[in-house]
This record gives sequence, structure tokens and C-alpha cells, in this order.
Amino acid sequence: MKVSKLTFNPFEENTYILWNEDSKNSIVIDPGMFDDEERHHFDDFVNSLQLDIKKVLLTHMHLDHAASAKYVSEKYDAKIHASAKDAQLGLLLSQQAEMFGFKFALPSVTADVDLKEGDVLELDNEHIIVMETPGHTRGGLSFYAKDSNLVFVGDTLFLQSIGRTDLPGGNYTQLMDSVKNKLFFLPEETLVLCGHGGSTTIGDEKSYNPFIK
Repeated sequence: MKVSKLTFNPFEENTYILWNEDSKNSIVIDPGMFDDEERHHFDDFVNSLQLDIKKVLLTHMHLDHAASAKYVSEKYDAKIHASAKDAQLGLLLSQQAEMFGFKFALPSVTADVDLKEGDVLELDNEHIIVMETPGHTRGGLSFYAKDSNLVFVGDTLFLQSIGRTDLPGGNYTQLMDSVKNKLFFLPEETLVLCGHGGSTTIGDEKSYNPFIK
């Protein structure tokens, strides 16, 4: 399985595309494009590889991660998979934008498929295990591609940092529980693909993350 990263919007959010080199089947995680220029860039990338998008996955429904979820879903006929626990956030994307000073409207996003702990999604021969990792939002999810030894964590864990918990739905105790008792039980060599910034590994975060005691 191939993984491509495209970075969008003023928050420098990482949108990930998982794709099979042979079949061209793909999954998009957190399409965060804010405007037509960014959406065109996304489309050009997809078209250049002739990808067939099968699913849209959301780690959570903050605007910088979900802004173009409906666009990708409708354009490529791909269902949105997310946690229903973030449903209120998905209905309030425009209000989120206003809170951060952006003067544009965003369509509401609702999950076509409500993901829960232990659900398994497939991309050809790749199995992607759903992990509930709340704390940054109530419905925070991580996606563990066990066969490729990757985990997509959204804004739960960063390179030597953790996600903020001061936004509506945030909870520090939950976040730390998600990191220590969910993510840190993955193999130490697991590559951590974060919602912002660079990648890391579970082992490195156990050893060097200053927020982990």
C-alpha cells in the first residue's frame, strides 16, 4: 500500500491518501482543503494517479480536517466514515470557521458510516482497524493499518507533542488515556502519521515525548 500526504489550509493540515499501486483503489483520510485552488490541487493529484476513491475517513470533525469531506464524498461517490460522537461538530463547520476568523461558509458534514472501536475497514488486502481515541474531540478516531504498520492519529498525538484539549469537546484526561492506553500499546516500530507536522514512531514518543510521564 502506498501513502501520499498533501498539506492544506492555514493550519497546515495533513490529508492522507492510501492507495494500491495495482488496483488504484484508494482511501482519503481528513480532506482539509479550504478553497477551490486546494480542491483542484487534490483533484489533479488523484487524477494523475488515476485513483478510484472508495472511502473518506475522518479522524475528527474539526474544520481543518473535514472542510472538504462532503466535496470528496460527492465528487468521487465515496461514503464518509467517522464517529457519530463528533456529529455536532460536523453540523457546525461554518461556525468553527467563524470562530477562527474565516469569512467563508462550509457545508455541514455527516457520517454515512458510524465507526466504532474495533471496526475493520479494507482496502484490497490492507486491513485498517478503527481505534477510538477521544480527547481532542469526543469522537476522535485513529486508523491502524496493521499490515503496513502505520497508524493515522489525527490530532491525538504529534511528534514530541499531543493534541490540544481546550476546544469544545476536548478533555485532557481522555486524551492522555487514548495515548497511553491505546496508541502506546501498538508495536514500538509503528509509524505514526499525524494530522499536522512530521511523522514519528510509537517507540520514539514513548521515549522522548515531554508530555508523557
